[in-house]
Amino acid sequence: MIILDAHQDIAYNALQFDRSYTRSAWEIRRSEAQAGLVRGPAANGLPDALLGRLAVIFATLFVEPNWSEFTPDKRCSYDTPQEAYRAALRQWDYYQRLADEDRRVRLIRTGAELDAVLATWEDGTTLADHQVGLVLLMEGADPILEPRQLEEWVERGVRIIGPAWSATRYAGGTWRPGPLTDLGRELLDVMAGFNLILDLSHTTEEGYFEALDRYPGPVIASHSNPTRCWNHHRNLTDTQIRRMAEHDGVMGVVLYNRFLSERWHRGLPKAETPLDVVVVAIDHVCQVTGSASHSGIGTDIDGGFGADEIPEGIDTVSDLLRIADALRDRGYREADIEGIMGGNFLRILRQALPG
Repeated sequence: MIILDAHQDIAYNALQFDRSYTRSAWEIRRSEAQAGLVRGPAANGLPDALLGRLAVIFATLFVEPNWSEFTPDKRCSYDTPQEAYRAALRQWDYYQRLADEDRRVRLIRTGAELDAVLATWEDGTTLADHQVGLVLLMEGADPILEPRQLEEWVERGVRIIGPAWSATRYAGGTWRPGPLTDLGRELLDVMAGFNLILDLSHTTEEGYFEALDRYPGPVIASHSNPTRCWNHHRNLTDTQIRRMAEHDGVMGVVLYNRFLSERWHRGLPKAETPLDVVVVAIDHVCQVTGSASHSGIGTDIDGGFGADEIPEGIDTVSDLLRIADALRDRGYREADIEGIMGGNFLRILRQALPG
């Protein structure tokens, strides 16, 4: 079994917090402790991913508007579209250098490149053979200067686009609600021409339904939980989940305790959020859609929260296979578990990648 994680802010963490992806989570924690940095303990790193059979990651280009209070010390932020473009380009360059300098990392832009990564995980291969494949996901579309400029990002390897994080020029989003804008509708039309994957996480309910009605291509919610966990504006209602399934989409469950449990708040011990809450969220998606084909994993690991704010039993991404064990304990069939842990998102990815 391999894992596909549909959402990780790898370049953002490297450039914003100096968390090089080539280091293990333990190494990052040690160096930050020695420097006296007070951050949530790192849970991500390439060595951890390889140990945890994390074969494919949707790796983000994420830049933050300067008005946001999400990150006080901003290095990957913007006021203007041109600044957003330059900040995203620096993250794109980080991924290029990472893949050029470390044979364990490969960028996935085509079906052939996906197959090459997956071949390194086939039976008979060893840890030294394995590669982690990165598919570029733009989270918040403001780095796209205008819809017709999207072609440049496609040529750079972007295969997934989420129009919103908070509000962008293309769509309303978290904290700042609103519909798709006229520019956003034009962007969807251009995206369809390239058969890109549309990511509706962070999109408002109004924009979500309009996008599903308008967009003919593959659709996901890379990192969203059901409101069954908590009626939070970042989570999806049962109606949204069903509509996603009708589009043959997949949603990735986020491992942030805040989105998994209404009772959780910062300062509670990990034991207050057992691993079973992840299975409850996955199972709810399966029950609502009547199938295990529309649920996956989109951890958002180290996306503004640390190892102390994810469920008990998961310390780093090397522990993600414990979710599969928990699904087995609940009686899920092996084929369905493989789909949830990676196969469902791989299905969507294969629909979008050129040969």
